[in-house]
Amino acid sequence: MQVRSVSARDFRSYDRLETDLGSSLTVLTGENGAGKTNLLEAVYFGCTGRSCRTHHDAELHRFGTATLRVSVAVIAPDGRHELAVGLTRGEAKRMWVDTAPVERLLDTPHRPLVSVFLPDRLDLIKGVPAGRRAHLDQLLGALWPSRAQTRRAYAQILAQRNALVARLRGVAPARWPDHLEAWDTQLVRAGLALMADRAAAAAAVAPHFGRIAAALGLEDAPTVSYRPRVATDSEDVFLNELRARWERDVERGHTGYGPHRDDLVLRRADHDLRTYGSQGQQRLGLLALLLAERAVLAEQRDRAPLMLLDDVMSELDRTRRRRLVDLLLSTPGQALITATDSEHVPVPRASAAVQLVVAGGALTGAPPDGGDRADC
Repeated sequence: MQVRSVSARDFRSYDRLETDLGSSLTVLTGENGAGKTNLLEAVYFGCTGRSCRTHHDAELHRFGTATLRVSVAVIAPDGRHELAVGLTRGEAKRMWVDTAPVERLLDTPHRPLVSVFLPDRLDLIKGVPAGRRAHLDQLLGALWPSRAQTRRAYAQILAQRNALVARLRGVAPARWPDHLEAWDTQLVRAGLALMADRAAAAAAVAPHFGRIAAALGLEDAPTVSYRPRVATDSEDVFLNELRARWERDVERGHTGYGPHRDDLVLRRADHDLRTYGSQGQQRLGLLALLLAERAVLAEQRDRAPLMLLDDVMSELDRTRRRRLVDLLLSTPGQALITATDSEHVPVPRASAAVQLVVAGGALTGAPPDGGDRADC
């Protein structure tokens, strides 16, 4: 499944945008502030109905405009499809698949998977465990869509238990079992299922991560592993651990033990990259993680995500830049890379990579595959 083209109207800095993407690698260059990241964001928005940069859709409108629209043409095994998103100030967002209205693009089988590297995504490595848990759960849902319900079920049960715990502060401890035992049983069963799924997803990524991280130059045996908060797969042991924490939970007003406290840990030389890695090493770790997930999805679902790589080359030396380009060209899937200078993306002359330049609000460059492309 590939994104063949993207078009947008009144999106960020673009009044009109229409361009094709290459079947393998597309390189977008231009000065800082020219609109490279805006184009990358438009592709993501058209594929998912969401921004990869902000939670506030109002920021996506070009200044002085009230309505925007983004569409992407997708080539799927069953043919060509169009995904579109429309947004008018003060109105609900609208989405379509082949002109038919839909509630969410994320549910359509014609939607390509998308993976994004942005400079501020280093928070995934440097930040709190909640971000890594959410990322692992997204991978889990992409690998095994039917298992996404497990995470939702656990989240719903946890919310119910938390609401109950918050109300028990004025209830005599002798009555706590009447309220908590049934919810604890449900939480444990859903939690153990979620832990098993997360462990399987992390185990699938791990060998690819080690290989790709080493290829990119992250030295000293880089690894990625799942760190569960609950160190058991026994229902009885998990239940006993919850019961032992009832008093603490009631005092704090929430559940303090369970897979909602899990983490995904990246290491090199057996040291956590979050704490002991330099920014350059953390950057390589994040990039290797995204590429490893891409490899797993290509292997298990035959659906390599489109990779949107913004300013990924700026802190890589020449050798690592070349290794990254070689990886992208030699593995399944599409990639779109932004850079301030085409020399930062060392593409072999014989490759089928597409080169685009953004300047003055317009795109220029040789169209892929010898086809025609309208400038924006």
